[in-house]
Amino acid sequence: MSILNLFRADAFSEVELTSQIERIPHVPTTLGDRKIFDDNPIRTTALAVEERNGVLSVVPMSQRGEPTNSERDTERRKMRYFEAPRIFKGDTIHAHELQNIREFGQESVMMQLQTEVARRLSGPTGILRTLDFTEEFHRLAAAQGLLLDKDGSVWYDWYDEFQIVRPAEIAFNLEANIEYTIRPLCNALERSMARSSQGAFTTETSITALCGDYFYDKFTTHVDVEKTFKNWSDAAELREGGAFKAFRFAGIDWINYRGSDDNQQIKIGDDKVKFLPENAPGIFERALAPGESFEWINTPGKERYVVPIFDRDRNSWWRMEAYGFPLHICKRPEVLRSGRAGA
Repeated sequence: MSILNLFRADAFSEVELTSQIERIPHVPTTLGDRKIFDDNPIRTTALAVEERNGVLSVVPMSQRGEPTNSERDTERRKMRYFEAPRIFKGDTIHAHELQNIREFGQESVMMQLQTEVARRLSGPTGILRTLDFTEEFHRLAAAQGLLLDKDGSVWYDWYDEFQIVRPAEIAFNLEANIEYTIRPLCNALERSMARSSQGAFTTETSITALCGDYFYDKFTTHVDVEKTFKNWSDAAELREGGAFKAFRFAGIDWINYRGSDDNQQIKIGDDKVKFLPENAPGIFERALAPGESFEWINTPGKERYVVPIFDRDRNSWWRMEAYGFPLHICKRPEVLRSGRAGA
């Protein structure tokens, strides 16, 4: 049997390849590791979001026997539909690349082919790693109330979609380094986010601050922060710099966000900080739409799909394509906040 004919074996079928990658650990990423997004496998290509505005108000008092005229207001409902985008990456293995693959030692030709496919599929620079990289880009955008494409174009602005005014950026004025200024800002920020959540915050909810490099450096050396940690065991680590580290101050987890190594594709602006809630049900969601092949029609969406493609004319190459259909949505963008280091 020729090497390329081996690709027609069950081990390289679409169902088998897709099933295998579900057993491969997800590449660790800052936002992905923190499990902020609730996964929602859907059977359609679009996510339906129902908005219901409930209003609580003080009930007026009345004397017994008086007519009752205080009725409960019925919530207003709106239904919106958002199409899940497709992310894709492919790789083609040509016959000449397999020319010298032969049996040696204890390895069979099939095992060597599987090793090569696995390397190009899920290795450090494999096509699945590229999709993981892309999803972190989408998560970071959602944490700012957006769904962005690679070129920065906006697919969805969640503030506009839900008709919400984007909150003004908070000025921390870290350069001034004035004592007793940071903690009141943090307290006001937490109150504002909690009130905007209209019940989405629970006793388990916490706030995370994703800091750009300059903001983090100025924040960790601010007099209020240094004074708080002066007599704590964490003070030594804080004084050491702690690039890409995290610590807790004023009830908020401050993280020096590490994006892409080129410091361009995925990053927080150097002087910026982005605030988002964790353990706040119903705020962030990742809808997973089904794949495009017949095998997956009307089935709950999976994280990844891998599709094999054959050169049916010349039998000189075999191709695999990895797909994902994730929609990273912030359904409550009114709780998000952003800040800057300057005045």
